[in-house]
Amino acid sequence: MTALQTLGPEVDASCCTPAAKPALSAKEARQRALVFKALADPNRLRLLSIVKAGESGEACVCDLTEPLDLGQPTVSHHLKILVEAGLLHREKRGTWAYFSLVPGALDDAAGLLATL
Repeated sequence: MTALQTLGPEVDASCCTPAAKPALSAKEARQRALVFKALADPNRLRLLSIVKAGESGEACVCDLTEPLDLGQPTVSHHLKILVEAGLLHREKRGTWAYFSLVPGALDDAAGLLATL
């Protein structure tokens, strides 16, 4: 029986040089993942769209349930995720909460992949 010789991969020295930029830290990766997870849900994308399209640049939570055909607790849950991801700002006025886009948040989110 003839033994087959196994060849290891040929290593090109130029491919093993360290990257010019350091990898993302664990904290940076977690923050970016929060944004991506927040944007990965169709209802949350619609909420961002509704808030952005509002004449005053904000929307009351009471105005967000009907367009999505979702209950208030579900809409509030989605809004909480968008706030935690840094995409929306929440302001309490009396018994209602008003939501507006965090200035520059959508541009920042759009640039997250480019800066990996």
